[in-house]
Amino acid sequence: MTTTQTPPRAEQADTRRRAVVAVVLDVVLIVAFAAIGRASHSESHPVLESAVVAWPFLAGAAAGWAVAVGVRRWAPASPRAGVPIWVGAVVIGMVLRTLTGRGVAVSFVIVATIVLGVFLLGWRVMVAGWQRRMRS
Repeated sequence: MTTTQTPPRAEQADTRRRAVVAVVLDVVLIVAFAAIGRASHSESHPVLESAVVAWPFLAGAAAGWAVAVGVRRWAPASPRAGVPIWVGAVVIGMVLRTLTGRGVAVSFVIVATIVLGVFLLGWRVMVAGWQRRMRS
């Protein structure tokens, strides 16, 4: 009796591919958050200013990734993994902004928390819903 199983090497490649896609989505969404914010301020160097805004949040998200995926071993596209990635992006991002003399007005913290939550958790919730739907 033979069973059809995915070879371990193929499973590892699929897991890596999913992690890369999740990282790319997170990076794109964090950069989009920064670019949208900078566009509303009519900067003379929008790409440079977007990078200056994005880097603390990217560093925070990387710390969240280290916890969620590196330590906890949660699936990168799961909403559960998205929570520490989101919290890391916001909390560490704001700390780094403070340490580098950038603004952390209450209104900015609120907007960043909401937008990054929608961005970093939203796509994961949609994927989880799609996966549940495909299984049923």
